[in-house]
Amino acid sequence: MGANAPSRARGGSRFGAHRFRAVGGNAMRARRIKYRPAPADSSPVSTRLSHPPQAPARRAAAGERGIALVVAIIVLLVLSMIAAALMMSLNVETHISGHDERRTEALSVAEAGIAEGISRIRSGEVPDTLNPRMTSQIYLVTAGNVPVLGPDSTGLATAQPVGKWLNYTTAGRGPQALTVTYKTDPGRTAVYRYDPTQNPAVQTTSGSPIFVITSTGKVGSDTRTVVSEVFKKPVNINAKGALTANNEVHWIGGNAAVCGYNHKLTTATGAGADGRFGAFSCIPYEVGTDNVFGCWSTDSVYSGGTSDEAGDPAPDISNQTGFYAGPWEVIGMTQADFMTWIGPPQSTTPATPTGPIYLDNDGVTQNVSGSFNYGGVTGDGFLYVDGDMNLSSSFVYKGVIYIEGDLSFTGHAWILGAVIVRGAVHPIKVGGGGTVLYSKDAIDVEMSKYASKFSTLSFREK
Repeated sequence: MGANAPSRARGGSRFGAHRFRAVGGNAMRARRIKYRPAPADSSPVSTRLSHPPQAPARRAAAGERGIALVVAIIVLLVLSMIAAALMMSLNVETHISGHDERRTEALSVAEAGIAEGISRIRSGEVPDTLNPRMTSQIYLVTAGNVPVLGPDSTGLATAQPVGKWLNYTTAGRGPQALTVTYKTDPGRTAVYRYDPTQNPAVQTTSGSPIFVITSTGKVGSDTRTVVSEVFKKPVNINAKGALTANNEVHWIGGNAAVCGYNHKLTTATGAGADGRFGAFSCIPYEVGTDNVFGCWSTDSVYSGGTSDEAGDPAPDISNQTGFYAGPWEVIGMTQADFMTWIGPPQSTTPATPTGPIYLDNDGVTQNVSGSFNYGGVTGDGFLYVDGDMNLSSSFVYKGVIYIEGDLSFTGHAWILGAVIVRGAVHPIKVGGGGTVLYSKDAIDVEMSKYASKFSTLSFREK
């Protein structure tokens, strides 16, 4: 090997010796360190697999935490949106609930207005004259502060207690004022009426007039308007004649007239006073149906002078049976109900005989102890007299007069409806221009006004 042998022995190879010579000693050591192979890992393979390098694990954990944060933010955002939607829904439902509650209350208030309208019709404050253009309005004011209205119109202050007013009308004129009118044809020339015996029941010739009541209830900003059509249920009147008597009937002088043909409520005052065929005839006011006897009596009927009788099926009929036990039978009530309805006895005649009136000087029913006189006044309703009655000049009445004692006419009294006289001692004297015209219409209307209940024909929201 010659001179190179020691070098190979020291460096281990020819290539290694060449490398060491090319660099210094320090470099040779560095290269030795740099290329020194890593010591073999003597740990088991399973141990090395279960403990991966730490740097990649930390990077994975950081990534997972980032994703979790994003997911959490999204979840919170979704929950916030759901909560906001729930709050909005709750507010809307609360608003709707309050609105519905106010509307329900407003409807109840409007119905209370209908009730006041009926009450004012029943009391007679709303005119019931069959004027098709009649309009009555009830205002939310005290008496003396009612707005001024035009012709055919009536203004009334509310009947509600002061300080407890419900808002179903207004303080001034307007479409929301509580209003009462008749149900009429489009031209407001005829009043519709209800008569269950007619076909159709709603027509313009007979029965109870139909009232239309319009009421607007207000609660807060909510309003409800209702329209109700009502009529008074007719009382079943049992009238045997224009004049019904339980004693002799004498026609004594004058131009007394009794007519059993059925007349309209609108019959002009004084019509028929000269007899059915007289100068001021009552024929134009006759309905044409539901006629009765002119005079019906359980005793004799005598006529004389220029008196006039008319009726259908006959002018008069005598010696009949079946006179009334009392005034309650005339209108189909029990005695107890009638005495409650007619009210307490009055010992003197009221200035105006309006409504149900009971004249009796001692309060003992049917003992015929009183004596009364009427003249120069106009009235309507049901006049019950427990005693004698004299009717003198300018007495005008619509409805029924029931007299337990004797009746005498001493002037130009005019009655549209029916007169019933029991007669106690003397014959019934009709003279001096006394006139009795039978009118089922007048009796029905007056009894409906004071004795009947109201029925609802229709009820609707406007």
